[in-house]
Amino acid sequence: MEDTFWIFLLVLMMILGLGLFCAGIFTVYFGSGKSRGIGAGLLVGGIVLGVLVFLMDYMNLFIPADLFLWDSVIYPGLIFLGAAVVGGLGAVGLFLLAIMKS
Repeated sequence: MEDTFWIFLLVLMMILGLGLFCAGIFTVYFGSGKSRGIGAGLLVGGIVLGVLVFLMDYMNLFIPADLFLWDSVIYPGLIFLGAAVVGGLGAVGLFLLAIMKS
């Protein structure tokens, strides 16, 4: 049961970090004025969470030493997140293409 908590926490942090990172890039690029500063904060927050997940798993900080999750959680999670991002961007691209052509 304790392992499930750590798996949940690491996956939650990975998804939150990726979301903050993507939102930060989007806001910095398209924003102006104060919103660019907010986007930079989101970007830094996503990077910090990504580094924290790396430290928690790879260096066994904060989690039990016998629970090494790279092969069972982190790597597959990154693959799934990458596939979700590519699929989502593809869907948005097709949507925009369809809207712009009509």
